[in-house]
Amino acid sequence: MSGNAIFNATVCIIGIGILLIHAVNALIKKNRRKDEKRLLVFLLFTTFHFLVYLIFTLVKVKYTSDVYIISFYTTFYIFNNIEILLFFLYTISYVELEEKAKKYLVYSNWLLFGIFIVLDLVNIFTGIFFTSKDGEYLRSKTMIFSQGYQFILFIAVFIMTMFNKRLNMREKIAFGCYCVLPLVAIILQNNFKGYAIAYLSIIIAIEILFFFVNVQKTIQLSEEKEKNKEAQIKIMMSQIQPHFIYNSLSSISTLITLDPKKAQKALDDFTEYLRHNLSSLTQTNLIPFEDELKHIQTYISLEKVRFNERLNVVYDIKVTDFYVPPLSVQPLVENAVKHGILKKVEGGTLIFKTFETEDAYVVEIQDDGVGFNLKDVDFNSNKHFGINNIKHRLSSMCHGKLSIQSEPNKGTLAVVKFYKEQK
Repeated sequence: MSGNAIFNATVCIIGIGILLIHAVNALIKKNRRKDEKRLLVFLLFTTFHFLVYLIFTLVKVKYTSDVYIISFYTTFYIFNNIEILLFFLYTISYVELEEKAKKYLVYSNWLLFGIFIVLDLVNIFTGIFFTSKDGEYLRSKTMIFSQGYQFILFIAVFIMTMFNKRLNMREKIAFGCYCVLPLVAIILQNNFKGYAIAYLSIIIAIEILFFFVNVQKTIQLSEEKEKNKEAQIKIMMSQIQPHFIYNSLSSISTLITLDPKKAQKALDDFTEYLRHNLSSLTQTNLIPFEDELKHIQTYISLEKVRFNERLNVVYDIKVTDFYVPPLSVQPLVENAVKHGILKKVEGGTLIFKTFETEDAYVVEIQDDGVGFNLKDVDFNSNKHFGINNIKHRLSSMCHGKLSIQSEPNKGTLAVVKFYKEQK
């Protein structure tokens, strides 16, 4: 076996071993994120790719016909394109692009991928990229264009990651290395023909990517989980305020003599309200929206005992079959009641809506209360900890999004979107 064949076989064997270790670790992990599922597919295919190249390296001495050489290299270039396709899909899943931008990139990518696959197949009959004569692989002058798909996607990934404000420097370096190293290897390959330098660069790039990105992401999510737990405790404590307990019990006490049945219902609602807040202390997963809705209705029922006709509520519920973080919508309803409607002497109306769009479940909380000027409010300040925290938990737990519109003396509209494609 020649020196370059030994080098290539060694690179493939080492690569297969490393890739299998990462793939097995991903396979045995429970509750994989969507980007981890994409990464697993990428790792498994790359392992298969290395295995095919290893087999080719070992049997190359025996099989030297032109048909065999052309068949293998055609498969080889198609595999390269599939590999970069899977890497691109993993990157899109990781960087959390807007849905419209994501769809546009995915569709454009598939179209581009199809074009280059067709060109690889056309090469079999035309030799536009390479051919074989007497068992020897011969490149044409237009060979560089066969790498066009890889060049385009590496540039796209580089731009997507380098200019993404959500990624930290470690993540940008990792994705940047995966884009740059194979390109450098392709250039070096022309000076060291027969040596699988590109495969070696892939191994190095994957190791950097795995430890700088995937491991970092797991640590980051673990830290966010702890922060979410602490935040839930703060929200729960803010929900059970002494004045709310006192006022609710005072209202119930008054009702006992005036309307015992109504008092009993109010007491049941109050108990249920406290139970739900306390259970949220230990709840770190998403809950059915129906549970959150029930909690909202319980809260509204308690407030109506106190304020009667000053508080009117209209429910327009078109969909409930989705999941939300606990206490992610109820505090918004409470804000609308306390800081919007009840600040008006005559009170007002709260309209609570849910509906479904192509890419999200939407919850709207609209009131005709006093409203406020958005320019005068800093939601990142400690004074508005609740809103800021809800935004953080929506983003980290289910990639949801909260937006608020308001005008003085006209009221406030809070819109929460729970995207269907959760990562």
